[in-house]
Amino acid sequence: MKLTEFFREELDREVERSRKALEHVPDGKYQWKPHERSMIFGYLADMVATIPTWITMEINRDELDIAPAEGQGTKKAPKETSADLIKALDESAAEARDALAKTTDEHLETNWKLLARGNVVWEGSRKEMIQDTINHWVHHRGQMTVYLRLMGEKVPAIYGPSADEQGF
Repeated sequence: MKLTEFFREELDREVERSRKALEHVPDGKYQWKPHERSMIFGYLADMVATIPTWITMEINRDELDIAPAEGQGTKKAPKETSADLIKALDESAAEARDALAKTTDEHLETNWKLLARGNVVWEGSRKEMIQDTINHWVHHRGQMTVYLRLMGEKVPAIYGPSADEQGF
């Protein structure tokens, strides 16, 4: 199996799992967080919805600076509802699928860099970074489901039954 096919199949599985989690996002909880040092819920849910865009960047760009110089970053409008988050997930997944369809396994073997304020913090093959991105996505989705539980919301079955959903 080609790497592009492998990543496409994994992307499709994780999109559906993320959709199930995002369907449970309650309105009006964007600023909620379980602890003063925790990430706010809305930012976390937004990451779960948009992490597939990272795959697109890892294919189409040679590097990304996650902490650019002052004034160089972009501000995103917050997604306040489950519907907004699911729409963002669908859009980001479509972009990632398109990027995977247009690339080659040989390109995925080429070098990619992650920067912070212009300094290299990670460097390796695009395929390694894509795999790490998918793992990062799964991690934050799991974190998001813990937040859901702490807010008293239902937690969907993702890899197996949950206390709220017995199906897969």
